[in-house]
Amino acid sequence: MDALEVAHLRLRNQHLAGPPLADAAAVVRHLGAVQAQELAMARWSLGQRSLARDDTEVRRALDAGEIVRTHALRPTWHFVAPEDLRWIQALTGPRVRIASRYYEARSGIDDELAARATALMADAVRGKNHLTRPELGAALATGGIEAAGVRLSYLVMRAELDAVLVNGVQRGKQQTYALADERIASSRDLTGDDAVAELTRRYLASHGPATVKDLGWWSSLTLTQVRRGIALLGDTVVAHDVGGTTFWSVPGPAVVREPSPTVHVLQGYDAYGVAYSEGRSVLNIAGLVLAPD
Repeated sequence: MDALEVAHLRLRNQHLAGPPLADAAAVVRHLGAVQAQELAMARWSLGQRSLARDDTEVRRALDAGEIVRTHALRPTWHFVAPEDLRWIQALTGPRVRIASRYYEARSGIDDELAARATALMADAVRGKNHLTRPELGAALATGGIEAAGVRLSYLVMRAELDAVLVNGVQRGKQQTYALADERIASSRDLTGDDAVAELTRRYLASHGPATVKDLGWWSSLTLTQVRRGIALLGDTVVAHDVGGTTFWSVPGPAVVREPSPTVHVLQGYDAYGVAYSEGRSVLNIAGLVLAPD
């Protein structure tokens, strides 16, 4: 397999080429999680891969809780299917908390304070009382915890990583926060090896071919966990040698290369670029990515 074939397979597996998925929620479910710190641009990525007619449909899915936006996988926002949130956070959240520990300590946050803050914020939004981040800060102040700026951001992120808070209904240009228990009707029950195998399968089916390091970067799993996930999947995944590096994928129909030239206008944080670390270089080798000067 060469770099150009990897690039075309990724276009198909990410549904940038071939048939689009039914709606924005189906895109998130297929991809496992979609980086979403720039909200408007992230909605564009979902629309590109689906039959959604316009941005209004994607906004509606977010407001209705068909998609949740929260800190997951890494210390940044992602879209996640609601039924996947709890097991993904249970699997990857501890690693993200480790990565954030230094910055939390600089803001005077320890586990006891974070637990108190999470409980106060949960009480504040209970009863579908969706609040903006400044309003959460005010609720914390009322409860005796001063939090603003970076400190407030880390306290809210901790509550998200613990699957207590998720996005609420958009209020104008401001995101609100809601109680996860009130936004998520049902959850998949995956733990241990089952969770590792499912996240590995989901990533390789939707982002592959990709390397062990790519999946580790995307998910925050250790490389040992990633290799375990691949081993658990057995012969449902295949290895490809690409210039001496092993790439993994879930087998699918033979790829049909797009006519050349074909242009996809992707936002800066689209999964086609940012969901990889080591394997991102194949796009440059294949000569497929053009960036503005």
